[in-house]
Amino acid sequence: MLKIAIVVGSTRPGRKADTVAHWVYGFAKQRSDAEYEIVDIADFNLPLLDEPIPPLDGQVPPPTHPGLGCQERVVRRLHLRYPGVQPRPFGHAEKRHRLSLIKEWNDKAAGFVSYGSAGGVRAVEQLRLVMGELKVADVRAQVMLSLFQDFESFTTFKPGPHHERLVQALFDEVTAWGGALKTLREK
Repeated sequence: MLKIAIVVGSTRPGRKADTVAHWVYGFAKQRSDAEYEIVDIADFNLPLLDEPIPPLDGQVPPPTHPGLGCQERVVRRLHLRYPGVQPRPFGHAEKRHRLSLIKEWNDKAAGFVSYGSAGGVRAVEQLRLVMGELKVADVRAQVMLSLFQDFESFTTFKPGPHHERLVQALFDEVTAWGGALKTLREK
């Protein structure tokens, strides 16, 4: 059975990403095609721009923070990514260990649920580039939540009912691709 992580990638103060991730997880619990888990990047207290030198090709500086161990947990389960609006802490951790962990990222599938004034599409555009570099197949289906329409007074999450169909389509694609890529991961 596939193991799929719903990764909460925003660590901003006042974020709504954890609320949205639990909403997505509510739909996941109703499915029997995979084992789902929420992984909240904020729980790992990842550093942001704290490395003495940036990672260069062929040179990976040693981790300077114990929270970076979450990388292994995420890559073992990475099939579904939830970036929220600002993926920077996760992205910087990924860049630091890009060379040492790139094989663990390969041949997995990722889907995106995002929110923001423009549905979080710009954050997802950035993440799609990162996923491509890591040889992760990101699926076409995407759930884009509007701060104007899906959040009351920009704070209380109240998604429209039409999003359920989109979440289910996202799960369908992620599990299909995750299963199809399984033979490549087993090599």
